[in-house]
Amino acid sequence: MRVLLTGANGYIGLRLLPSLLEAGHEVYVLVRKIERFPSEDFQDWSNQITYLEADVLEEESLPPLPKIDAAFYFLHSMGAGAGFAEKEAKCAENFIKWLDKEGCQQVIYLGGLSAEEDNSLSEHMSSRRKVAQILKLGNFSLTVLKASIIVGSGSASFEIIRDLSEKLPIMLTPKWTKTRCQPIAIRDVIGYLLGVLGNEQCYDETYDIGGADVMTYQDMLIGYAAVRGLKRVSIPVPFLSPKLSSYWLYMMTATTFPLAKSLVASLHVETVCLDNRIKEIIPQNLLTYKEAIEKALSRIANNRVPSVWYDSLSSGNFNLKNTSAIHVPEHGVLKDSRLCVLSKSKQEVIDSIWSIGGKKGWPSMDWAWKIRGLMDRAVGGIGVRRGRRHPQGLRAGDALDFWRVILADRENGRLILYAEMKLPGEAWLEFEVKDDCLKQTATFRPKGLLGRLYWWMTFPFHLVLFPSMLKRLTSGW
Repeated sequence: MRVLLTGANGYIGLRLLPSLLEAGHEVYVLVRKIERFPSEDFQDWSNQITYLEADVLEEESLPPLPKIDAAFYFLHSMGAGAGFAEKEAKCAENFIKWLDKEGCQQVIYLGGLSAEEDNSLSEHMSSRRKVAQILKLGNFSLTVLKASIIVGSGSASFEIIRDLSEKLPIMLTPKWTKTRCQPIAIRDVIGYLLGVLGNEQCYDETYDIGGADVMTYQDMLIGYAAVRGLKRVSIPVPFLSPKLSSYWLYMMTATTFPLAKSLVASLHVETVCLDNRIKEIIPQNLLTYKEAIEKALSRIANNRVPSVWYDSLSSGNFNLKNTSAIHVPEHGVLKDSRLCVLSKSKQEVIDSIWSIGGKKGWPSMDWAWKIRGLMDRAVGGIGVRRGRRHPQGLRAGDALDFWRVILADRENGRLILYAEMKLPGEAWLEFEVKDDCLKQTATFRPKGLLGRLYWWMTFPFHLVLFPSMLKRLTSGW
């Protein structure tokens, strides 16, 4: 089949794509920026993949589309903060106009599971329902799968549960932690997505999908701790309002505040399957919550996490237009540029550069980076808790502590990072290994007088931090 995969850079898209290719489908991969898609991971299937670059929010950017058999719709803007519902509706409207030009048999949409009426749902859940209603207006058969919490290495839900269970020996459990849900393993979600593809029995149908267990959010936290062998005590706290709970999640986990706010607003709604027809149509051995956690932890331990929720550009404040500006701005900027001769081989130095951040930390004054991250969190920024997807691997679009990878050219030894911390301006950090030297450049484009004051106030730290970092990297840190 000819299949269009939207949101291909997202958490679900990157998990589904290999399965589609292995099944022999011809896949049209839709991304906003081709250069940040990990195409090197799919070179063995290059004859089955066609890349399309467009932003569905901008109708004029959509390219001509050949006739396709089916499409997966995985576009959402929840992590983008205020106004995401309007953006999601606009995306859906543009999408059906685009598909209707050439025709398509089936569209498959993954939405959120709930049993309540629209007027009692959060903005997040209402938006998902609205998108489904818009997609139904297209000249194709729509299949909607409504999922509860998705459990898998790198998913937003799993990472929040992991953060809370790992960090808090004593857990304050608000009222919403008593809400029932039916978590489902990412493996089983992919199984259902593949099962409904081209399945005429599933045309113009909506199905609830869930895992083997029905449990509360508190059960999920305690269940994760049990798998990890951690002893945890939970204390009910009735006075934590949704707003306070949002701040609590934001401060305790790697999630952004807009995402935390959206998630908490939905947590009073039970997400338990009321319709189980999908089990008869697409039978599969559903994983228990414990088994799903064990599989997720196994992937993390073996560095086999293909996608992470915060790799989505909507999880930070990065402007998509910067991905085409591979050269850091030269005008109207302040720079700290340094050069040092390599004392190790070029490959060893590149390996050192590619391992910065995350659990390993930074090669100079790591404590200062951590303090800067805490300061960023204190003013509503993302801090350093996002870590990194892989301890040695970097690719364009990856989150790296409070940076975003703009360019990761390992072969030529060039790495460019863009700062996503709260700043009175914009900042880049660039490394380039050329001949027998490493060039390290910090670039800052100040915003007004405050931006210039910020640069000169931090400059004394640059005089210590940057020379030391350069020296350690050239020594194969």
